[in-house]
Amino acid sequence: MADAKGKKVNVKPDKTVIRALALGGLLGGGGECAVDVKDGKVVRIRPFHYDWKYKPESFRPWSMKRNGKTFRPLFKSLPAPFSLAYKKRTYSPNRIKYPLKRVDWDPDGERNPQNRGKSKYKRISWEEAAAILAKEVKRIHQKYGPLAIMVQGDGHGECKTINTPHGHSGRLFDMMGGFTQQVRNPDSWEGWYWGSKHVWGQGIQGMMWPADNIVKDMTENSEMVLFWGGDPETTPWGFTGQCATRLCYFWTEAGIKQVYICPDLNFGAAVHADKWIPILPNTDAALQLAIIYIWLKEGTYNKEYCQTHTVGLDKVEDYVMGKEDGVPKTPEWASKKTGVPEWTIKALAREFAKKTTSIAHYFGGSMARGPYSHEPGRLECILLGMQGLGGPGVHQSQITYTGMPRAEGLRSTRFFNPALSDRITKPVRTTIAAWGKQLIPKTLIQEAILNPPITFTGSGAIETPVEDQFIKYTYPLEDGGYEIHMIWTDTPCRLTCWNHGNWTTEAFQSPKIECVVAQHPWLENDCLLADIILPANTSLEVEDIVTNVRQGPNFHSIAIYEQAIKPIGESKSDYEVVLEVAKKLGYGDQFSEGKTTRDLQKQVFDDMEIDYLISWDDFYKNKYFVFPVAKDWEKDSPGFRKFYNDPEKNPLPTPTGKLEFYSARLAEHFPDDHERPPIPKWIEKGVTHDERLSSSRAKMFPLLMMSNHPRWRTHAQGDDITWTRETPTGKVLAADGYRYEPIWINPRDAEARGIRDGDIVKAFNERGVVLVGARVWERIMPGVVYVDHGARTDPLVPGYVDRGGAINTISPYGVASKNAVGQATSGYLADVQKVTDKDYADWRKMDPGAFDEAFTREYDQAAGLRFNAWVEGGMD
Repeated sequence: MADAKGKKVNVKPDKTVIRALALGGLLGGGGECAVDVKDGKVVRIRPFHYDWKYKPESFRPWSMKRNGKTFRPLFKSLPAPFSLAYKKRTYSPNRIKYPLKRVDWDPDGERNPQNRGKSKYKRISWEEAAAILAKEVKRIHQKYGPLAIMVQGDGHGECKTINTPHGHSGRLFDMMGGFTQQVRNPDSWEGWYWGSKHVWGQGIQGMMWPADNIVKDMTENSEMVLFWGGDPETTPWGFTGQCATRLCYFWTEAGIKQVYICPDLNFGAAVHADKWIPILPNTDAALQLAIIYIWLKEGTYNKEYCQTHTVGLDKVEDYVMGKEDGVPKTPEWASKKTGVPEWTIKALAREFAKKTTSIAHYFGGSMARGPYSHEPGRLECILLGMQGLGGPGVHQSQITYTGMPRAEGLRSTRFFNPALSDRITKPVRTTIAAWGKQLIPKTLIQEAILNPPITFTGSGAIETPVEDQFIKYTYPLEDGGYEIHMIWTDTPCRLTCWNHGNWTTEAFQSPKIECVVAQHPWLENDCLLADIILPANTSLEVEDIVTNVRQGPNFHSIAIYEQAIKPIGESKSDYEVVLEVAKKLGYGDQFSEGKTTRDLQKQVFDDMEIDYLISWDDFYKNKYFVFPVAKDWEKDSPGFRKFYNDPEKNPLPTPTGKLEFYSARLAEHFPDDHERPPIPKWIEKGVTHDERLSSSRAKMFPLLMMSNHPRWRTHAQGDDITWTRETPTGKVLAADGYRYEPIWINPRDAEARGIRDGDIVKAFNERGVVLVGARVWERIMPGVVYVDHGARTDPLVPGYVDRGGAINTISPYGVASKNAVGQATSGYLADVQKVTDKDYADWRKMDPGAFDEAFTREYDQAAGLRFNAWVEGGMD
C-alpha cells in the first residue's frame, strides 16, 4: 500500500498543439486552446497562453479606463466551455467511422428516395464510395448537365483553412463546368441585412460599419448600453470565446448602465443587467415606434443632427404621430402589442434621450430573426440617428466582434487580409458570395425542389452589396438552366438550423433528387437524408494554419496546426474527402495542384504579408505569432465619427450619403411592397406571415415560440458533448431516461397546462411536433416559450414528429418578407402540451415502421444518439 501510494505517475503530455476551437469557421479562428496529447490521445484542452513563447511586452497590451477602473487584455485566451470539452466531440460515439451507403439505395436500380430519413446504412470502402460518386457525377452531367448538381457548401464549422469544412466540392465541380450554388443567407442578422442596409448602407452584413475603436469610445463616453435581444454570454462563445463577458463585467464596475430588452432573462441579462425589460417576441418594432413618438412629442432628439445627417424624418413623423394612417404609435398602443407596461416604455424613451446610449448585440436575438425582422432592424438605425449616431458614446455595437483595438500588420479583422490566393479562397466563396451561374437561396431550397420554377429578388449571399437586393433571379435559369437532381452537402444542418425543417425532409425525399451525398464527422441531421455518407476529420486530426484575427480576442494571432491525433476510423480531411472523388473523375492533379500541406501553409503566411514582423522560419518554429497592438490605435476614429463631424466630406454608402430613414430605392424597386415599405412600419400581418397573437390561428396556437442561438452549442455543432448536456439548461433528463432539449415556460402557462418541471411536453403547430423537456421558471415571460435552435434531429415520424428538440422543424416556411429571402425562425405561433399515450399511439399510426425503429435505436444517455443506431448490424 505504501509503495503504491508513493509511486509517481508521469502526467506530462507527449506534445502540446495549438487549436482554435471556436465554431464560427469561415476561414477564421477563435477560442484558441492548447491541446495536450499523451499516448496518442487528447488528455486535456486548456486556454492558450499568448506569452508561451513570446515576451508579453512585445504585444504592446492596450488599456481602457473609466471612473478609476482599468480594462486590460489577459495573456491567455477565454475559450467557451464546449471548446475546452472538444475532445468529447472528437471522440463522440456519433462519429462517422467509415464511408456508408443507404441500404435501399441502388445507383443501378431502385433508389427509394421516400425512405431518406428512415433507412439504415451499411459500411462500404473508400474505393467503392469514390467509384459510385464518380459514376453518379458523370451520369448527372451527361443526362442533365453540370448545373443539375447542387453544392451545399456553406455555414459555420470548425476553424480550418486548408481543410476548411465547407466548399471543396464546389471547387471540384467548378473545374468540371459549374454547379448550382446554394447561397448562404444570413442566419443571425436578417433584420440588419434586409433592413439596416437601406438606412446606413452596406455595413458588415448590414450591421454598422465602420465600427473601428468603438469599444474604447463606448467605455469612455456611453452612460447606458441597451442589449436589444442579444446575449453576450451565449453567441460570442462560438466565435471568439468569452471576451465579451469580461467587457460587460468591466462596464458594470465602471458604472455604465446595462439594460436588456428580450422576452427571456437570457444568460447575459441574468448576470449583467441593471434592468430587464421583457417584451413579446417579434414586437420590438412597436416599442421602437413608441420611443420615437415620445421623442417627437417631447422634442428630446437631436434636431440639428437629423436636419444635416438624415433624410426622411418628416415621413417617419407622419406615420408615428398618426397623420398617415390615423393611428398614433403611442406607448399605450405599443404596450398592447409588446406586453411592456406603458410607464416602462415612457421611462425607457426618456432615459434613452437623457443618457448617452449605445445599442449592443452579438448577432442573433429575437429582435433580428423573426417575420418582418427588417422593420426593427431599420428602426434601430433611426433611434440611433435621432440621438446623433457616431457622436461620443452613440454606436451600434457588435460587442467585441467589432471595435476592439487595432493590431499592427492587420489591415482588416474580417477573417483575412489581403485577399487570399485563389487556391484557398475558392472553397469558401461558396459560403459568402453569390458567384454561381445558377443559384438558390438556402431559405428557398424546398420550394425550388418541389415547386419550380421560382423567382426571387436578391440572392441573400452574406457578402453581396446592397444592390443585389434589387436583382431578380430565376431558378432554373431561363437560358441554359437545369433543375437539380443531385445534392452534395458538407453543411448537413438544413433541418435544424433553417426555416421549416420538416419541409426539408419532404423535399429531400422527392424522386427528383436522385443522389444525396453528405460529408461530415458526425452522423446527424441531414446526414440521415443522404444516400452516400463520407467521414470527415475533426479539427484535432488535421494539419492546417488558422488566423485568429476576428475582433473579440484579447490579442490577434496566427497559428500552425500540428496533427494532435490520428484520424478516427477511416475519416479523412474535408479536402482529402473530395480529392478521393476528384481522382476517380480524372481531376486529382488539377484539384491538388501538386501542393503539400506545408506549401499551402506557406501560401497563407505569404498572403498575410507579415514577413516584416516575423520570418516564415521563426513562425513555423514557434508554431504561432501574436500580432502586436498598433502603436497609434487610440487615434483611430471610432465608428461613424467622421460622418458625425462632417457628413458632406464623409458620406455614408447610401444614394444620398446620409442616413436614409426613407428609402427612395425601396420605393422605386418595390412600389407595392406593404411588408417592407420605404419607411419602417409595424406589420401586423401580410402575404408572407400571420404569426401574431391577433391571428385567428392563435386560438389553436396561443403561445409565441422564440428560438435563439444555443448556450451550449454553436448552431448545430456540439449537441453531443457530454459535459454540457449535464447542465440544467443543456438537457432535461426525463423519466424515460432520454435527455430532451429544454423548453423554457413561465409557471403561469405551465400551470394552465398541468406541466411540471422535467415533464416531457410537445411543442407544436400545423407544421409538426417537437418533443422537449419542460424547464418551468420565471426566466421567460408569460405567453412565450423558448427553445434553443440547433438540437440534433431524432425523428419519430420523419418530416412531422421530432424527439431530438430540433425546433426549427416547425418554424415558418415563409421568408422574412416577400422581397427579402431571409429566414424567420423566432416569434411564431405554437402551443405546448404534455405528451400523452394517445399522442404516441396516433403518431405510430402515421408511420409504424419508422416509429418503432426510433424506440429501438441505440442511445447513449450521456452523449445522445450513437453512430451504431443508424448502421446495419452496428459498427463499434
